[in-house]
Amino acid sequence: MLHNYNIYYFTDEFNSEELKNLNNNVDIIYRNYSNKDDYTIVQKLRNFCKLNQRKFYISNNYKLAFKFNADGLYLPSFNKKLKYKNLNIKKGFKIIGSAHNQIDVNIKEKQGCSKLFLAPIFYNPKNKKYLDLVKFSLLTLNTKLKIIALGGINKKNFNKLRLLRIIGFAGISWIKKTGLKN
Repeated sequence: MLHNYNIYYFTDEFNSEELKNLNNNVDIIYRNYSNKDDYTIVQKLRNFCKLNQRKFYISNNYKLAFKFNADGLYLPSFNKKLKYKNLNIKKGFKIIGSAHNQIDVNIKEKQGCSKLFLAPIFYNPKNKKYLDLVKFSLLTLNTKLKIIALGGINKKNFNKLRLLRIIGFAGISWIKKTGLKN
C-alpha cells in the first residue's frame, strides 16, 4: 500500500536510529525555523539520504540546498517570495511547497513548485482548523500541481487518503512513531 505513495518526513535533527526505523521509500525534509542552521546536521542528513537512496530536501533556504547538493527545496506556506521560479538550478532539482488555502496554492504555482503539500487535512491538536476531505478535494481541482496530503494523518484516517487525488503524504508524529514499517 505504501509503495504507491511518495512519503515525506519532516525533521530538524539527525537521529540515526529514528531515521533507520523509517520505511525505505520515505524522503526527508530538513526544516529548522527556530535555530540557525547547523551544518553538521545538514551534512549528516545529506549523507544518510545518499547512502540510503532517499531524496533530501531543505526547507526555506535555497543557498543551503545548493551548498549541500540537496534534491530540492521545500517552501513553507508562509514563504510568499516569488523569486524561486527563475533560479538557475541543476537538472533534477525540485521545488516543492505547502499551502493552506487557494491564495497559497496560487503563490506556490507562481513560485514554480512541482508538488504541493496541502495542509492540514485532518484534525490534530496543533491545528484546530483543518480542511477535511471535501475542502481538500475542492482545492485540488484548481491546480495541475501534484498533491501531497499533510497534517493529522494517522492509522485511523489513513485509508481515507485513497479517496483523494494525491500522489503521497507527509508527516512527523505518526511516521516517527511507527516508521511505517507495517
